[in-house]
Amino acid sequence: MEIEIATIGGYEEVGRQMTAVRAGDDVVIFDMGLNLSQVLIHDNVETERMHSLDLIDMGAIPDDRVMSDLEGDVKAIVPTHGHLDHIGAISKLAHRYNAPIVATPFTIELVKQQIEGEQKFGVENDLVKMEAGETMAIGDSGEVDLEFVNVTHSIIDAINPVLHTPEGAVVYGLDKRMDHTPVIGDPIDMERFREIGREGVLCYIEDCTNANKKGRTPSETVAREHLRDVLYSIEDYDGGIVATTFSSHIARVKSLVEFADDIGRQPVLLGRSMEKYSGTAERLDFVDFPSDLGMFGHRKSVDRTFKRIMNEGKENYLPIVTGHQGEPRAMLTRMARGETPYELEEGDKVVFSARVIPEPTNEGQRYQAEKLLGMQGARVYDDIHVSGHLNQEGHYEMLDALQPENIIPAHQDMSGYSSYVNLCESEGYKMGRDLHVTRNGNLIQLVD
Repeated sequence: MEIEIATIGGYEEVGRQMTAVRAGDDVVIFDMGLNLSQVLIHDNVETERMHSLDLIDMGAIPDDRVMSDLEGDVKAIVPTHGHLDHIGAISKLAHRYNAPIVATPFTIELVKQQIEGEQKFGVENDLVKMEAGETMAIGDSGEVDLEFVNVTHSIIDAINPVLHTPEGAVVYGLDKRMDHTPVIGDPIDMERFREIGREGVLCYIEDCTNANKKGRTPSETVAREHLRDVLYSIEDYDGGIVATTFSSHIARVKSLVEFADDIGRQPVLLGRSMEKYSGTAERLDFVDFPSDLGMFGHRKSVDRTFKRIMNEGKENYLPIVTGHQGEPRAMLTRMARGETPYELEEGDKVVFSARVIPEPTNEGQRYQAEKLLGMQGARVYDDIHVSGHLNQEGHYEMLDALQPENIIPAHQDMSGYSSYVNLCESEGYKMGRDLHVTRNGNLIQLVD
């Protein structure tokens, strides 16, 4: 059976992921993501009102024209998890393909919300839920199956999809870390990865985000204990404490809510994306928040909440807000600019339970936000976080488990691939033979 891979997006940057695998006449698309930094550098861009061609020209979503060179029919669109760099272009591109969108329940719900917010295209693809550990037949040949393997990442309900073909498995390895003690959900299913390795892996497509970092990525329980230590250390402070983290990081939000209660403060979630992700997770029973936990996304309701906090005393509350990357319209940035009723004062604490995404736009915005917070007298507690991506020893373990015949590095620019290439070469792979460093818009023929 012919096996061909189209590397469409995410092979020159961190963002706008999209890859297609053709097995015979059947094609499966993995991810359709947004490159948020390409949107943020433009003022007041509303992607839901924009045409896909304009977003492609901006470099914000994948240029999927290479799909016309794949001789087969798309049978499924499979996002691996709910981060925007993996689902953010579905509302712009999925309608071009007569295929269902297949994902885990939490991811499907986020995709549904993306589609409902779309104002340019009518996306009517079927939405199909599939749990980790399940498989489905692809096409009519009876020879190709799609399997979801449970992984752990900085968002719940993440999987690595595996396309089983007569020539071996194609494992799409974006994004994960090896967490054996997650705060929410099941540990990474390394046993199944080892089984797939013994069955035979034709190709492994791997996220190289942290390939230059030694050692292994710590568990989310490490970040949870770090966060506990920081919040307990400022328990006696009688002024304002504000926390920010990734809105989609439900495990981290859960820890913040619990520790707020421990230190005698009422947690409240503020910001559109904070309300969206946490509200969705609670509705689908992934997390059990206190019944009195407030979640407010609309600006007027957020400002009313800030007024209530100021009236009742900042020392009684822990606002958990959007804006950990210094995004211009996010809650924390508005607070730093003095554009909300919440008044930051000398000595108030701001806890960043997130790292800066290593990209110039984010780095610049975060720097500005921290400077503005400092000018108001706030004390910043930074980098209370663990990554959602594999460090070097995790990459080594995955290669050891899967023993793939071919490897395609992804989720980085060319400089970001170098450490992963070195690791692969130390394991006997060779550039141009079975180690394929590629670019957006390329086709790789694995089996003729």
